[in-house]
Amino acid sequence: MDRLGIDIGRVIIDGSAGGGDTSFFQGDTAAMLRTPAVSGAFETITRLVELFDGQAWLVSKCGPRVQQRSLDWLRHHRFFASTGIPEGNVRFSLRRPDKAIHCAELGITHFVDDKPDVHDALAGVVRHRYLFGPQSSARVPDGVVAAADWASVERLVRATRGTIGVAVAIPPEVGLVHE
Repeated sequence: MDRLGIDIGRVIIDGSAGGGDTSFFQGDTAAMLRTPAVSGAFETITRLVELFDGQAWLVSKCGPRVQQRSLDWLRHHRFFASTGIPEGNVRFSLRRPDKAIHCAELGITHFVDDKPDVHDALAGVVRHRYLFGPQSSARVPDGVVAAADWASVERLVRATRGTIGVAVAIPPEVGLVHE
C-alpha cells in the first residue's frame, strides 16, 4: 500500500526562501498564527489524502518549541479537518536524517520535503521523493524529482500512481472489459 509523507515548514507553512519565517520562529503567537500556508497546499493535500486512501502523515524536524507552534498553527488553520490527515498522523524528529526512521516505520512510499539533505537520508527508504519549492540553486539529489509547487507535486505523484487526469467510468458495452 502506498503511503504519503509531507514535511511541514516551507512545504505546508510558508516561510521565506532564505531560511525561516522569523515571525513563525521568533514572533509572538498572534504573529506566528498569521503565517500563511504555502499556496495550494491545503487543496492539493486534500486530494492526495483521498488518492492515498487516507494513508498520509506529516513528518517534520524541529525542537519542542517549534513542534508546539507547528501543531498550534495546523489546528488554528483547521489543517486536519480540511485535509483529512488525522492529528495523530504527525511525527517529529530532532534531526533531519531521523525522518528516515519515521518513514521506514510508517512504510512511506512518497515524500515531499524542501531539504536536499533529508532526501539524501531517505534514499533506499522512500521510493518516490520530491524536492519541494522554488529552489533553483538547490542540489537535487539522485533519485529525487524537483517540484516547484503543489500543482507539480500532484502531477508527479499521480504519474507514479497511474492516475493522471480524471477517472472516467467506461461502460462494459464499450468493449474494453474482458471477462
